[in-house]
Amino acid sequence: MRRPRRPRFEKAPEQRGPRVNHRIRVPRVLVIDETGRKLGEFLTRDAVALAQERGLDLIEVAPQARPPVCRIGDYGRMKYEQKKRETQARKNQSQVSIKEVKLRPKTDEHDFDVKRKHAVRFLEAGDKVKVTLRFRGREMAHKDIGAAKCREFADAIGELAQIEAPPRMDGRQMVMILAPTKKKL
Repeated sequence: MRRPRRPRFEKAPEQRGPRVNHRIRVPRVLVIDETGRKLGEFLTRDAVALAQERGLDLIEVAPQARPPVCRIGDYGRMKYEQKKRETQARKNQSQVSIKEVKLRPKTDEHDFDVKRKHAVRFLEAGDKVKVTLRFRGREMAHKDIGAAKCREFADAIGELAQIEAPPRMDGRQMVMILAPTKKKL
């Protein structure tokens, strides 16, 4: 004879956001009304009844407090306003991208000026510029020439940028990061 299967217990779905109305499982709560006035400590079922009597919801705002603090208000409106605030904050957030300019230790003057103009355009747009100097073969023995080329590039840009990360070796290439200065933005 087979043993009956044990029932599997699944986790309750994780709830995002505050608990509302009958989901509040503590016996007593501190209640604040819709105007922000403190009403006092109530039994949870009485607080829910009071909120429903006013046509609103009981929203748990501070579950860690003893007793937990609940506010009487419109839960749908609260969620809507919170979503609106988040989208506004996302809209005001500025994204800084990194543009790359590649050089060689033997890059000639005209090509150097073209690369400098590209970097100036990127910096004026508010982007950071990653200057990469690629070494080939025996050029690896002359890293000082590469560092001098990086400093020359930073000096050529002048007041428009500041050096965020000084020149450093990364395998066969030397990398330097320039950030736009605040006053130019």
